[in-house]
Amino acid sequence: MTEAVEWHKGGQPFSARFGDVYHSESGAEAQARHVFLGGCGLPGAWADAPQWRILETGFGLGLNFLTAWRAWRDDPRRPGRLHFVSVEAYPVAAANIERAAAAQGPAIGALGRELAAQWHGLLPGCYRLAFDDGRVLLTLGIGDARPMLRGLARFEADSLFLDGFSPQKNPEMWSPELLRTLARFARRGTRIATWSVARGVRDALAPLGFVLEMAPGLPPKRDCLRGEFAPAWPLRARGPEPERVDARGRCVVVGAGLAGAAVAASLARRGWQVTVLEAAPHAAAGASGAPAGVFAPHVSPDDALLSRLTRAGVRATLSELRRIGGAEGDGWAAPGVLERRAPYALRLPPGWTAEGPNESWTATPVQAADAGLAADTAALWHAHAGWASPARLVEGWLATPGVTLRTGSAVAHVAPLPDGRWAALDADGRPLADGDRVVLAAGAATRALAGALPLQPVRGQLAWGDWPAGAKPPSCVPVNGDGHCIPAVSAHGQAARWLSGATYAPGDDGADLRDADTQANLDRLAGLHPGLAAAVRGSGVQAWAGVRCASHDRRPLVGPVPGAPSAGLWVCTALGSRGLSFAALCAELLAARWHGEPLPVSAALARGLDTARLRA
Repeated sequence: MTEAVEWHKGGQPFSARFGDVYHSESGAEAQARHVFLGGCGLPGAWADAPQWRILETGFGLGLNFLTAWRAWRDDPRRPGRLHFVSVEAYPVAAANIERAAAAQGPAIGALGRELAAQWHGLLPGCYRLAFDDGRVLLTLGIGDARPMLRGLARFEADSLFLDGFSPQKNPEMWSPELLRTLARFARRGTRIATWSVARGVRDALAPLGFVLEMAPGLPPKRDCLRGEFAPAWPLRARGPEPERVDARGRCVVVGAGLAGAAVAASLARRGWQVTVLEAAPHAAAGASGAPAGVFAPHVSPDDALLSRLTRAGVRATLSELRRIGGAEGDGWAAPGVLERRAPYALRLPPGWTAEGPNESWTATPVQAADAGLAADTAALWHAHAGWASPARLVEGWLATPGVTLRTGSAVAHVAPLPDGRWAALDADGRPLADGDRVVLAAGAATRALAGALPLQPVRGQLAWGDWPAGAKPPSCVPVNGDGHCIPAVSAHGQAARWLSGATYAPGDDGADLRDADTQANLDRLAGLHPGLAAAVRGSGVQAWAGVRCASHDRRPLVGPVPGAPSAGLWVCTALGSRGLSFAALCAELLAARWHGEPLPVSAALARGLDTARLRA
């Protein structure tokens, strides 16, 4: 359930839980500009910076974020990327976000509508929302403030906003323990601002190294508080960060499938010049060459690591499809996905409900019927899921300014150069390209370039075909379970096709088409979706096969190659059969680690994808 907001006379939002108003009577935007942006010297302080990182306690109705976003938009010297990280224990409904923003005028109101459109599925955890072509990134921690802050991977915040209901009403948000946790994100020079001038807040901040001053407040408050992190003692030296880079340079990405194209785009958006080397004559030629695939979250009764990772990945994929994928229905669609399960396997995590923020729930008879199945079919319904053509994403990512694709360039070796850079070489040892860093993202071919990684090939074959003349797909909803099927795949104005599969053969690296696998896919389709199987029986059946790459634990590998002779050799691989669900998330995670940005997931989830887990 979302947090209730009471709207008092004059449109003042009020929290019954804390018995306090959400913002000053002078207006939320005025308070945000005077107290928080002004208190941290913004927008002047961020002029011409490559990025700016704001960390806030208490997201509330999102008006500090929306005001900072508007200031960023209006500033010709804005930083290349604005990161806004905030924690919130009691998220409100999207309608209240939109109403509060609309009250601030048309400019903030328009931004509020964009925020409300992504304000869904906010279970406890960490979420990444992207705006303005990925240049404004909101990272939300949903849960109690202190554990959420402790669960974030550390980054150096440039500005700290202390917000929340008053210390008298909500003392935990201003406790010395929370402020001490917050201080771990400060660097020398980090500015801090808050409307509260309570003695307890000042007494807790000063010993942490913050030099504070009282400043004129926004009526009806007389004062506000601002300061800078400038401890009088030497700070403890932190360990080396070999993954961090201070300057954007040149990078070589090996592989032009989902993983490689996503990495290239994420780095290019941050100012890198990226050369993508692809052995085949065109991009998306390997496992990413499948006609279409399904993206949907994994669900487990204990909400295991894979379940949380796939939720984050599907959100990132949908964001990218809406950004670069063109009109929904042409190459992708998100109508939801029905996942068939045995009745005993329908258990869901405790606390999930039909009306809750969870977006996966037991399918209703109506949802089953809409998918073309019997009303009593045992299944889960994933509301934010769908299908996509991998090539559509690959094409969009490779079109990012700063990305150069070179096909017919088979990389046989990568080697460090004396000056610290890396070179990609062909089978005869001739250089194909060099860069400050190399990212191996060649799917199953990554095994030959990073032999120390526990990777295995996984062959998969699909069955597909054109719909017979006059025939109509039984529904537009993909169905998952023992394999998957997509009743109606459409792209580039072509007639709708059906698709079903895929086989899963670990250790098999053959991409040849096999009649036995085609029959296996048709048999599987008959069990998964009898109506679709009957409708396409007798029509022409075609096949596609590719080789995916999987790790020992079936999770992607993102990070430095263990045992590499020098820093700068990374991988983004082993996306397995979830390439559509993981590519965008893994690419953003890699880029964030290189640039000291807030990560798109919690520290625990990032560790679940890191190559460092191989050493453990």
